[in-house]
Amino acid sequence: MVLQFLICTYLNYTRLKELTIEIDGIDPLHFFGINNSKFNYLKKLFPAIRMVSRGNIIKAEGVEEELNNFNAKTKQIITHIERYGKLTEDDLDKLILQDAGAAAQSEKQLNNVLVFGNNGHIVRARTANQQLMVTESDKNDILFATGPAGTGKTYTAVALAVRALKEKLVKKIILTRPAVEAGENLGFLPGDLKEKVDPYLRPLYDALDDMIPPEKLLYYMQNRIIEVAPLAFMRGRTLDYSFILLDEAQNATNPQMKMFLTRIGPSSKCIITGDTSQIDLPRTQESGLKTAINILKDVEGISMIQLTEMDVVRHRLVKEIIKAYDKLKQDQR
Repeated sequence: MVLQFLICTYLNYTRLKELTIEIDGIDPLHFFGINNSKFNYLKKLFPAIRMVSRGNIIKAEGVEEELNNFNAKTKQIITHIERYGKLTEDDLDKLILQDAGAAAQSEKQLNNVLVFGNNGHIVRARTANQQLMVTESDKNDILFATGPAGTGKTYTAVALAVRALKEKLVKKIILTRPAVEAGENLGFLPGDLKEKVDPYLRPLYDALDDMIPPEKLLYYMQNRIIEVAPLAFMRGRTLDYSFILLDEAQNATNPQMKMFLTRIGPSSKCIITGDTSQIDLPRTQESGLKTAINILKDVEGISMIQLTEMDVVRHRLVKEIIKAYDKLKQDQR
């Protein structure tokens, strides 16, 4: 009997596996609770698993089937916190104890969500062409998305980049714009070089502010996991394992566009957005965006999408304004 007990104990021990989970993308306090109150409650819901926490890391030990279930449920908990910005013991009960069918239905409802932003803000494709941006970016390494103001080109592209970073598909995000003056003189802006060009990059910062908690965004920026920089700063770099967004690309010259496109390294994704009706380059310079679209449209792995006024998600009058200017342009031809 003693021998049989020892053999059973040994066999059970050898079946034990270890799992390490990093609680990333959310405030760890929401997950663990004050004085680990929520984490201790989570332990009670998984009595067959031994688990400890260190910072934002959970180390768990148990049989493989239990660990797989725990890993899946942990992802659901993180998604819940991203979506609603909070977690209660009742939420834990519902998330952990719901059956597989309910979990699958819940997952299906969330499939079209790109990012759970701050304060429960949900970022998803809101028009057919925005959804096409998502599909084509998933299938191709380079995507050109052009269209008028207000169509969500930049916002959708930033959301795709943040999603890729959260899902660990890339190691960093590079967001860039040409620092081209649009009726204002860069030299008259106060401050050093960064302070002079930051106003040109403000729309990119605004999108990031919507999608990433402030303390996490600060960490990403300080550790250069997310970089926001003028296009001129890209020269000489090789951008590998990155999600790269070139915004306002209609203001890139031909040499700048060639320089940018040849920075892309293996395992990287790239989205180029722009509006060819709002080119701020001198009349003597050709838009690199127009040239790139013409010469790269048949290259495999590169996709082109044209958004229209039907994709405008700003004020309802923006559509009418775009139509009026388009009509003026046609009348002047």
